Amino acid sequence: MFVEMKDIVKRFPGVVACDHVSLEVERGEIHALLGENGAGKTTLMNVLYGLYRADEGNVYFKDKKVDVNSPRDAMTLGIGMVHQHFMLVQPLTAAENIVLGTESAGFLGSTRTVKRKITELSQRYGLKIDCDERVWQMSVGEKQRVEIIKALYRGADLLILDEPTAVLTPREAAELFATLRLMTREGHAVIFITHKLDEVMAVSDRVTVLRNGRVVSTVRTSDTTKSELAKMMVGREVIFQLTRTPLRKRNPILEVRDVCASGDRGHDAILSVSLTVHEGEIFGIAGVDGNGQSELAEVVAGLRKATAGKVFINGCDLTNRAPGRIMRNGVGHIPEDRMEGGLMMNLSVAENLILEVYYDRPFSRWGILDERVIRDHADKLTSEFDVRITNTQAQSKTLSGGNLQKLILARVLSRKPRLILANKPTRGLDVASTQYVRSRLLAERERGSGILLISADLDEILMMSDTVGVMYSGRMVGTLSPEQANKDVVGSMMLSGSAS
Repeated sequence: MFVEMKDIVKRFPGVVACDHVSLEVERGEIHALLGENGAGKTTLMNVLYGLYRADEGNVYFKDKKVDVNSPRDAMTLGIGMVHQHFMLVQPLTAAENIVLGTESAGFLGSTRTVKRKITELSQRYGLKIDCDERVWQMSVGEKQRVEIIKALYRGADLLILDEPTAVLTPREAAELFATLRLMTREGHAVIFITHKLDEVMAVSDRVTVLRNGRVVSTVRTSDTTKSELAKMMVGREVIFQLTRTPLRKRNPILEVRDVCASGDRGHDAILSVSLTVHEGEIFGIAGVDGNGQSELAEVVAGLRKATAGKVFINGCDLTNRAPGRIMRNGVGHIPEDRMEGGLMMNLSVAENLILEVYYDRPFSRWGILDERVIRDHADKLTSEFDVRITNTQAQSKTLSGGNLQKLILARVLSRKPRLILANKPTRGLDVASTQYVRSRLLAERERGSGILLISADLDEILMMSDTVGVMYSGRMVGTLSPEQANKDVVGSMMLSGSAS
């Protein structure tokens, strides 16, 4: 057996994340690892990669028992991992991050050779990056490409991928799958953590399903169905289609008129973009990550200055106003990176829930926080939004990805905003959490809120949107009705700026 994990137990205070989990992966296979957020998938892979040490159990790699005490041990053995939440050093360039910790690092004379190898890898696997760009300047998709190339650069025999397609178009995902198939034909093995069941059915050879830290089953992909896997994951039937009532366009709530803005590197990120979102409308923006969608959301939220054009919210000109002023005008913002832009991970759940209103009554009086009111507020919202925690004083960093996203939803939606900026709101979430987030957004639509939905998940855009806009190279290259929008048309516009 190429990889074998036997009876792995990993405990954290108050929870058993992995409860006697066993996993076998064969050479030359793509093995999918499924489960809800918090089921133990990433914890199990962190044990294999040496980030955690198992409390019980053994790991075998290439038929030998191994002690993986650190990621360096894992890399030495030939195990690479691409994490869902990126392990990159923000001030360093892409090339510096890729070679960090390897023998290639630190030798100025080898820079050209290193960059040539990185370029060869990026071209071979279709993962376009700029070697000299600094990580803090990159979009989420660009950061993910750096992580994948970093693992490939180190020549991993086993590649662990945690949500690698979260920000890819269907065509890019298909290209990645072709790459993984090439790797497995060459004798590599791939463990593929994903919440996208269509991807599991398309690319994996076998599937292991975890629930509540235990293995439910391991099956051959050809012997199961998407519905069966979803039921194994959550313990109940999952409805994949959501009901959306016909659009009743009312007053415009967001008007973006010929807006331009610069990116972090000073380049033109948005070029004369115009759009209108009405009350009770979901305006979905599709596009390959890095084409100006996130910058547009930041301009509307007041987090990035517009260099030209106007932004009207509820009829008020709020162009380049402070984020607090825009928020108080009825805007809720769900940022694309919940850990960096959405929450303060070292603060408690209760504290994160009042980040936008802590200075108002009843949460504070005369500048003094009312702990009892804050605690009661947190109890109410965590119950209403199904945030699964031990207590509201727990640090937010102890929560799973799905619960972190529910925490942001609770904070934003509890203010009943008239305009919601939702940037990749289901990125990295399991099927149940994804369904929950989408249903809450549709409920807000029914309440009359306008929603600007940005997503790299084309299925999500087509399922949720009343109007579909496509951005390419900083421009809005098309606006389509649901009847006009389909995967072929939108996908072509995302990749080339044209429907043909």
